[in-house]
Amino acid sequence: MVIPISEAEGVAPGLVPQRTLYTGVLMPAIGLGTFGSEHSPADEVARAVKDAVSLGYRHLDCASVYQNENQIGAALQDVFHQGIGREELWIGSKLWNDKHAEADIIPACRQSLADLQLNYLDMYLVHWPFPNFHPPGCGVDSRSPDAKPYIHDRFMKTWRQMERLVDLGLVRHIGTSNMTIPKLKLLLRDARIKPAVNQMELHPHFQQRELFDFVRANGMEPVGYSPVGSPARPERDRTPEDTVDIEDSVIIKIADRLGVHPAAVCVKWAVQRGQTPIPFSTKRGNYLANLRCTTTEPLTADDMQAIARIDKNCRLIKGQVFLWRENQTWEDLWDVDGEIRT
Repeated sequence: MVIPISEAEGVAPGLVPQRTLYTGVLMPAIGLGTFGSEHSPADEVARAVKDAVSLGYRHLDCASVYQNENQIGAALQDVFHQGIGREELWIGSKLWNDKHAEADIIPACRQSLADLQLNYLDMYLVHWPFPNFHPPGCGVDSRSPDAKPYIHDRFMKTWRQMERLVDLGLVRHIGTSNMTIPKLKLLLRDARIKPAVNQMELHPHFQQRELFDFVRANGMEPVGYSPVGSPARPERDRTPEDTVDIEDSVIIKIADRLGVHPAAVCVKWAVQRGQTPIPFSTKRGNYLANLRCTTTEPLTADDMQAIARIDKNCRLIKGQVFLWRENQTWEDLWDVDGEIRT
């Protein structure tokens, strides 16, 4: 059952900040992530989706590879039966890496629509720019025998089918995820329908200022995953030098002053900075706190400056499983010197 907002002490959706896409369409400036495939059962994620909507969330970030879209679709039907209209929700999904072939893209999107029990998606992203499959739950050393680097001409064949999804009315916007400036420059040059968003890792210890500014300057909205430092990320993405945002003394000091959990400070900073965070949690207290913090008194200019100074360039989701040849490091995926690795 969907609990009415008045009973749940949630947040009125109209109070939540919005982003204006280059199409003029509004997108809620916080979403509920659903990446629970490796640590949260699908039915648990679906229950969180249903409850989060009852509390005021209107933006849901899904993906086929999360292996829970079918259960989320059933939860959405419960939501609609309770009187919330489809047009009130912003729902996105993503094309997984083993579906980049031209013949696979439209069927993959149709499958997500069928699983989610929807007629259209508000946003559909290319999940990673590499067509390199790896099985869920694999280790850090897993490599696809067919792995390839980013090849722009091949990516554009994928993108042309993404554009067709818009033409067919199956999706209303298309976007990218885990792209770099060199790759985005090529895509923006050649796209007929340009990406509306770039989804990227963003949190206080990994602010990606150059990419963040590039995305916004080119009419895209930055959507930030792992906004509180991804404490439940897969083991393969953990390295000894990783830092923990919610244990940073600057974040803790602000949280203590405001009387909130440090995670809420990270989310609040993200929204106020101008990105759209999509934190994942199946705990009601957590996702409610994340939503509430977007509507309370903003962080001060001193707070924002203090957080800007704690950037550690600490990428947590490194993506080693997408590497395509021996003796590479994960930095090769991210074009750190401004050149696309081949």
